[in-house]
Amino acid sequence: MSKKGVFIVIEGLDGSGKTTQATLLANNLSKTREVFCTAEPSRGKIGTFIRQGCLYEEKRLPTEAEALLFAADRIEHMKNELAPALSQGKIVICDRYIYSSLAYQGSAGLSLAWIKTINARALQPDFSIFIDVSPEQVLKRLQRKKSVMETLEIQQKVREIYLKFVEEGELILIDGDKQRDVVAEALFAKVLSLLKNINY
Repeated sequence: MSKKGVFIVIEGLDGSGKTTQATLLANNLSKTREVFCTAEPSRGKIGTFIRQGCLYEEKRLPTEAEALLFAADRIEHMKNELAPALSQGKIVICDRYIYSSLAYQGSAGLSLAWIKTINARALQPDFSIFIDVSPEQVLKRLQRKKSVMETLEIQQKVREIYLKFVEEGELILIDGDKQRDVVAEALFAKVLSLLKNINY
C-alpha cells in the first residue's frame, strides 16, 4: 500500500486530554495542510460494537477477546479510513492506536509480543505521541460514567507500560499536566518539528 501522507497517533490515559489535544492539533495543522482526524475504537461496525457493548459492562471481556476485537477494528479502520486518507496525501491524526492495546491489554497481563503479532498487519504510524498525566489526576477529571478500565490500579499499570515505550524511544512524551493551551502549543511545536525533519 502506497502512503503519501503522514500518520500521527496521540496516546494517553482516559481523561488525559488526548482527545482535546488531537482536535486542537488538527485545527492548528489544518490552517496550512489537509488533515483527517479520527479515533479508535472507530465508528465502523466493530468499533461501534466495542463502544456500545464492551467498555461499560460491569465485567471486562476476557483480555484476549478484548485484544482481538481492537485488532479487528484496527484493520477495518485502516482499510476504510486511514489508508484512503493517507493515499490522498493528508495528515492523519488518530486518537488511540496500537499502543493503547499494548498498554491496556498488556496491563491485564497479556503478552505484549502476542498483541504485536495480532496487530502485525496494521499500518505503522510515522509518529506516536504520549500525553502524560498522572492516574490520580485523570480520574479526578472524569465526570462521566467510568469504563471498566478506568480504575486507579489499571491506569497506573497502563501508564507504566506507556512510559516504558517512551524510554525505548517508540513514543514521544508531552507533559499533559499543564494548562490546555500550553500543552497544545508544545504538541503543535513538536509535530511541526517532526514534519520538518521528514520534509513534509
